[in-house]
Amino acid sequence: MARPAEIPPAAGQASVELIAALPALAFTALLALQLLLVGYSLTIADGAAEAGALAGAAGRDASGAARAALPGWARGRARVSAEDGRVRVEVRPPAPLAELAEALTVSSEAWSRPPHGRTDD
Repeated sequence: MARPAEIPPAAGQASVELIAALPALAFTALLALQLLLVGYSLTIADGAAEAGALAGAAGRDASGAARAALPGWARGRARVSAEDGRVRVEVRPPAPLAELAEALTVSSEAWSRPPHGRTDD
């Protein structure tokens, strides 16, 4: 009668190690995604602040221009203020928890002055 082949003691160890590492891999992927969202939020806040400052320099509504420069999903997550040529845009990036989004809020400022001799009519 033939003897069954013996299974080495390390057989299946790689599968067990992979399953054990999956939560760490998932956490790392989610962390990287969150960092990308924060970076993108900063980029759109920069663009909106600049658009607002340029509008203010042309004598138009700086806050409205900054808000219009934001993508639709960010308008409800943004605070825009414009005063004395300074435009500040704060954006809360998407996050799984509201507290986390608040903690990761990014902001950008731009400043301009109206052209000389400009009067408001």
